[in-house]
Amino acid sequence: MKTTPRFEAAIKKLYTAFYNNTLNPECCKQCAVGNILDNTDSWKHISDFHGSLKLNYVGKVHQNFGRKFNGYSPLELLHIEAAFLKACGFELPLHHKNKKPKNPTDKNVLFEGLSKVIELLCVLDNIPNVMDYQKLFEVKKVTKNVIVNQA
Repeated sequence: MKTTPRFEAAIKKLYTAFYNNTLNPECCKQCAVGNILDNTDSWKHISDFHGSLKLNYVGKVHQNFGRKFNGYSPLELLHIEAAFLKACGFELPLHHKNKKPKNPTDKNVLFEGLSKVIELLCVLDNIPNVMDYQKLFEVKKVTKNVIVNQA
């Protein structure tokens, strides 16, 4: 399957963070976007709230100038982070009064978040979902010399 350089770089960073236990949804440097952006938190200045889908003035300026951060626009970054946090069980935007998972760094919680992020990254780059395992279980049935795919 052909992918894009930004997709490959993002997946590598997220995979490394997941297996090195350096993925933390509550930290701007160690969340999904923080890891994609090389463990920096400068991206948090494009929105007023962690987990928001609304660009602030600074974010809008970067978006309108076509600025990319490791290949992603500010709006794409906000969508990536929101998908990650929501799939991890957070109520958005992050706030101490909002719902959050009991253990945000639990591997199962993080895996749910990463799965959703990978699905979104595939949509953004117009490639098939690499996490779709259903094709692994497809069975080919032969009927009178005709091959029929069954899911």
